[in-house]
Amino acid sequence: MSKQPKYQQVADALRREIDNGTYGPGSRLPSEAELAARFDASRNTVRSGLSLLVSQGLITSSQGLGYEVRKHEVFELNASRFENLDFPQNGDAYSTDVVNAGRRPHQTFRVEVTTTPEYIAQRLKVEPGSRSVLRFCHRFVDDVPWSTQATHYPDWLVQEAPRLAEPGDIDEGTTRYLAGLGIEQVGYADEIATRMPTPEEARLLEIGPGVPVLLWTRTGYTTERPVRCTVTTFRGDLNRMNYEIGDLSARNENEAK
Repeated sequence: MSKQPKYQQVADALRREIDNGTYGPGSRLPSEAELAARFDASRNTVRSGLSLLVSQGLITSSQGLGYEVRKHEVFELNASRFENLDFPQNGDAYSTDVVNAGRRPHQTFRVEVTTTPEYIAQRLKVEPGSRSVLRFCHRFVDDVPWSTQATHYPDWLVQEAPRLAEPGDIDEGTTRYLAGLGIEQVGYADEIATRMPTPEEARLLEIGPGVPVLLWTRTGYTTERPVRCTVTTFRGDLNRMNYEIGDLSARNENEAK
């Protein structure tokens, strides 16, 4: 006889059925009454088991519509190619990567002059509270919220590259725009972290209970100094990031066989 609480037994049984495909992505689970009869448990017990799966990000609940297995249409981002101008891509790297994956990109922009937070100032090597331009975009893949991206450019750089402060997108992408002015980013420092979302992040990315965010902080450098710091916040359930480092010819040969 299991020593686990009954609600945990309900959650474990349903989790196994989700894992083995009995209930696939987007499938609706049986009603609380049906599950109560199946597991010989009260509806409150069943509800506790279902709530546990909601908190773990496996299912979602809607008022009057019951419980549904969360869809995981994962988008894969190659972070090592994302802004590498040696790779053949035109325009904005995000739009290019999404289109190449056979998906549909959409994004909205906000540009403002702001004070530089300490976290960003440390990476840009400027004084906290000094002026910077923030380019903030809210990005979607197939109309599903995918990420937010907040990029700070120090004031001295904006004086040399004034289009950074203009509202709206830069057609060729900011990296190419800066390179065209002779401000070429030759190195990047990446930092990866995870945590639960803030209320604002949960709202913008439409994140349900139990789903973390992936934070990708990238600082871009010329040969002389840092020129921008970008913090991208991804939905943890819909994104996967990879890097390609070094000579991967052996992998490509194996894939061709």
